[in-house]
Amino acid sequence: MERLEARMWRDEVNAGLAYALAGWLAAGGVGLLLEPVPGGPLVAGYVAIGGRGLWGTARAVAGALGAGDLASARSLLPSLVGRDPSELDDAEVARAVVESVAENTVDAIVAPALFLALGGAAGVLAYRAANTLDAMVGHRDARYARFGWASARGDDLANLVPARCTAVLVACLRPRAAGAVWRAVRQDAPAHPSPNAGVVEAAFAAALGLRLGGEIRYGERVESRPPLNAEAGRAAAAGDIEAAVRLSEQVTLLLGAVLGGFAVGRIARSRRAGSPDRGRAG
Repeated sequence: MERLEARMWRDEVNAGLAYALAGWLAAGGVGLLLEPVPGGPLVAGYVAIGGRGLWGTARAVAGALGAGDLASARSLLPSLVGRDPSELDDAEVARAVVESVAENTVDAIVAPALFLALGGAAGVLAYRAANTLDAMVGHRDARYARFGWASARGDDLANLVPARCTAVLVACLRPRAAGAVWRAVRQDAPAHPSPNAGVVEAAFAAALGLRLGGEIRYGERVESRPPLNAEAGRAAAAGDIEAAVRLSEQVTLLLGAVLGGFAVGRIARSRRAGSPDRGRAG
């Protein structure tokens, strides 16, 4: 896709749309080829679903902060977020990691798992293409404001349902905080610039009793994100990273149980439908 961008780039929305369609269709085509291969959908899912790397990196940052090594924590942060870590203090690093764990629980786990369940290998690889192209060109800078528009909107659309499913799973896992999760998602998330990241970050903030959002620096560009769960939450600290990771792991397990239950039910219905009629003998 980088080589294709070099050939196709023009400062136009239509050029970016053609580029995004090429990526989505190519990935989906690979999935269609994998679909009939024994184990092909599982291979596609293994490629597209990536919780371990997310959790491991987040825990590494938490370990560095816990050891008082802010420099190491800052050096690890670009693996999780695109913001400039050079001037972040401990609390800001912790907030960045918690926000990343929340958002990537959707991008790396819930969304690809749902696309795999509903669309097989083609669905999950097309989703991974949409998510990757957004990371590559879905920026609001001078080069990609128009060319990356379609890639950014495609990723927004693909994550619309998974982000809200994740918020529901969070509320189910933290029933005592379910009301707070609902309020944060309903009241705070709409002000977030992302229609999906705001939902899941608000859900995590309320479930963990944290205050997320605030100023974010991307090089020379500074964004002011709306506060999430500001009235009831406190500032994030190093120990909250582990709590966020555990919540993400629990979301993954609950989602697996739900999807597994649907799969078992579907197999059972299929077997009943295909069983021979055992009615009265003639």
